[in-house]
Amino acid sequence: YEIYKSDWSSDVCSSDLPRRQRRGQIHHAPAAGGLLIFGDRITKNFAITSLRQDDITIIPGVFTLHYLENPGAAWGIFPNAIWFFAIITIVVLGAMIYFYSRIPVQKKFLLLRFTIILLAAGAIGNFIDRMMWHYVVDFLYIKAINFPVFNVADCYVCVAAVLLIYCLLFRYKEEDFLWKKKN
Repeated sequence: YEIYKSDWSSDVCSSDLPRRQRRGQIHHAPAAGGLLIFGDRITKNFAITSLRQDDITIIPGVFTLHYLENPGAAWGIFPNAIWFFAIITIVVLGAMIYFYSRIPVQKKFLLLRFTIILLAAGAIGNFIDRMMWHYVVDFLYIKAINFPVFNVADCYVCVAAVLLIYCLLFRYKEEDFLWKKKN
């Protein structure tokens, strides 16, 4: 308990902590990310097995589950650029892992840590689709506004983007990130 408790009250970067102290906080990220990715995979598996033949209307005229194979990025842009997306995803994930490991292990940075995990889970969820099938499985369709079909991983990325903007503009001050300059 003391090791876990000290992780949240420490003022140092996680990479500056002794290995024994980092171990607890480092294992939370893969576990949380794994659960999020699992949720994405389960919903996509449902879409593949249940929605290929027929749509499922949840709210008539508003929200439908509709199977779609998207060979591109958001809204189908850059179709069939699989290796471009793969390289970008790997580079961005590497940057997120580095940044995540540098965030101080204080409780006040928990939302920022969660945001990075959410963003990484979304990126990995769609990366898996691209590598397995050369397209991303989309199935959530807001029919009322004819919004492009999307999936759970896309939701993770969008929510993470909003949270990141909130964190950087409203939650943290520039002084909170002085740890970046120390190292």
